[in-house]
Amino acid sequence: MAKTESSLDYSKVFESERGAKIKPFSLLAKLYRDHVGKVALSALFYTVKHSPTWVLSIITANIINIVSYPERHTMREFWINLAVIIVLILQNIPMQTLHISYISKAVRHVEAGLRSTLVRKMQQLSLSYHGDMNAGRLQSKILRDVEAIDFLSRQMFMSIIPAGINLIIVIGLTLYNSWMVSLFFVLMAPLSILLARFFRSKMSQRNREVRRNIEEMSGKVSETVEMIPVTRAHGLEDVEIRKVDSALQNIRERGHRLDVLEAYFGSASWVVFQLFQVGCLFFTAFLAYLGYMEIGDIVMYQSFFNMIIGSVSSILNVYPNLVKGFESLHSVTEVLLSQETEEYKGRQKPDKIVGEYRFEGVSFQYKGSDRHVLDHFSLEVKPGETVAFVGESGSGKSTILNLIIGFYKPQAGNIWIDGIPMSELSMTKYRQSLAIVLQNNILFSGTIRENITYGLPHISEEKLQQAIWMANLQDVIDSLPDGLETSIGEHGGRLSGGQRQRIAIARALVRDPRIIILDEATSALDNLSERHVQQAMEQLMRGRTTFIVAHRLSTVKNADRIVVLKKGKVVESGTYDELLALKGEFYKLKNL
Repeated sequence: MAKTESSLDYSKVFESERGAKIKPFSLLAKLYRDHVGKVALSALFYTVKHSPTWVLSIITANIINIVSYPERHTMREFWINLAVIIVLILQNIPMQTLHISYISKAVRHVEAGLRSTLVRKMQQLSLSYHGDMNAGRLQSKILRDVEAIDFLSRQMFMSIIPAGINLIIVIGLTLYNSWMVSLFFVLMAPLSILLARFFRSKMSQRNREVRRNIEEMSGKVSETVEMIPVTRAHGLEDVEIRKVDSALQNIRERGHRLDVLEAYFGSASWVVFQLFQVGCLFFTAFLAYLGYMEIGDIVMYQSFFNMIIGSVSSILNVYPNLVKGFESLHSVTEVLLSQETEEYKGRQKPDKIVGEYRFEGVSFQYKGSDRHVLDHFSLEVKPGETVAFVGESGSGKSTILNLIIGFYKPQAGNIWIDGIPMSELSMTKYRQSLAIVLQNNILFSGTIRENITYGLPHISEEKLQQAIWMANLQDVIDSLPDGLETSIGEHGGRLSGGQRQRIAIARALVRDPRIIILDEATSALDNLSERHVQQAMEQLMRGRTTFIVAHRLSTVKNADRIVVLKKGKVVESGTYDELLALKGEFYKLKNL
């Protein structure tokens, strides 16, 4: 089924390439499948607007022949030639505008579509993929590689196709006038192909090396920017500079090798074509000397040959850029054809999530590890119950939360939600019932209002104010110059940790979730901030199924049930007082 004009999703185009060797021309053609009409119209307008170039060569030959052989020609021919060339030159303005306009519509649409498709795919990829793939590398693919593909498209439509049209028309005109000269022209084609084939593999290899080095450098720069507070705090600026300099050195060396290869390719092309041009001049002059053509025809054929050289040269000159574009196409397919996507693909959409959970013999281990983080974990949770998970680091607490969210899928056992197997649930529908508050919540550089109502543009003011009151956030808003419209800076950098946490809780409350997940939500706060956040969390948890992970055992004192984990297994379960009375693992943790 064909995409509509407004569609920006090219997933199906790339899926059709799965399992086959990527053919750049074929893939590019599929991307522009819905824009064939625009490309054809652009080619037509190019042909019309460029016609003065071809006609001028003929008219130049005509004028030379008219003045050289007045006995064979009249002045009427002279004026007709003048009128024709003036009309053809004037039409260039509207035709050029239309030519570029139609190309721009197609190229801009595909550029936006590729970026949109990459972002869509990123939202579908598993967390383990994002863990393995540095964020800077993904940014490089979305920005640099798509820009290179955009440049490739423009080169194809504004250099390769026009050069092809130019070659066809010039060889056609030459063939119409002299088959001998046209045969000489045609000899250039195989030589150009041989030149391109000779350099292609080396250029592809070196472009790939440069592209990978740039991705690596982009990743290092991204890490360096994030690490600046830590770097400054420990006086490690020189370490970070050396790390980035090392990556830049690799790019410099490989980039230099690529530049030298491209220069060698360009100079070899120029020498071959200049020799051909000299050959054309002497060949046509010899034919005129023998009486096979008039003097003006030498100029015409020389002009035609210059056009052919120009067209072939333009193709060969942009060839290195085409190789870069093809490598970028290959680069984005690494992401778009990745099969490390969301593991849950269920489609069941219950009208309402109540919040009943049942874990049956759940076992889980991370990719590349031979140790089970969870080992035959079983647990039943009633709707509205608050369950806290405690234990040493590495006991499996955060892994359980990730399984509840659906970020990971267990290798063995089952998870049931409201009596429905988790594998059958639509994750999008299910996660709309979740609210997550982490130790370091992610805020974006908008206003407080935008951060609280994220994804809910039509939320009522009354509901927003209620969430603010329940999150104990009103005093923070009142103390800021622009209140709710105050910009909080990147990642909420202008706010304290406690203020950021309360915004995150307000964001959770405004969604009226059925399930709450709290992961070390107060561990980074001072006592006063913790008290404010704890009060907000009590409002958030009321009547909702809640899962808590905390190292501070005081924060789980009011939980309905505390589950003590050790090496991925449940070793104790009960209320705070019951577990202390047992004087087992929880008692030891409390004393520590």
